[in-house]
Amino acid sequence: MRQLEVVVMDTPIGPLGLAAEDGVLVAVTFDGGEPLRAWAARVLGPCALRQVEDPAGVTGPLRRFFQGEVDALASVPVRLHGTEFQRRTWEALRRIPPGTTWSYRRLAEEIGDPRATRAVGAANGQNPIPVVVPCHRVIGASGHLTGFGGGLERKRWLLQHEGALQPVLPLG
Repeated sequence: MRQLEVVVMDTPIGPLGLAAEDGVLVAVTFDGGEPLRAWAARVLGPCALRQVEDPAGVTGPLRRFFQGEVDALASVPVRLHGTEFQRRTWEALRRIPPGTTWSYRRLAEEIGDPRATRAVGAANGQNPIPVVVPCHRVIGASGHLTGFGGGLERKRWLLQHEGALQPVLPLG
């Protein structure tokens, strides 16, 4: 049976469930541990989940990221569980610099298939390691924020945090 080391980490965007296998990050989920358990069962099959303080040493880079060191996640090792096309798409996401956004078309061009806009959109939506594999940096061609598994408010917060969007000031 597979062994995953897991922890739920409090962050400015809510609790993140983190899972590592053999010292490598394999999943980040929004809203904590239950989504993590469901992801593991669906993608990896039966797994033993063991609570640890810092799976794969990722909590330090995540803390630094949330404290403003927006490139702190670039060197976090990840293992991407998905199809070959999904993995190519997710690997391309890691090439989007903090403070930058790409359109789905630009992402499709990056993986060498400019007509695969919808397919990269679908793969982007299945990213098992959001925030670390920065799917939030992909927006619509019009410049509008589009779907995000963690919700558009989290996406907006992440993009503002990285400097890709200007903060929206309250009216009045």
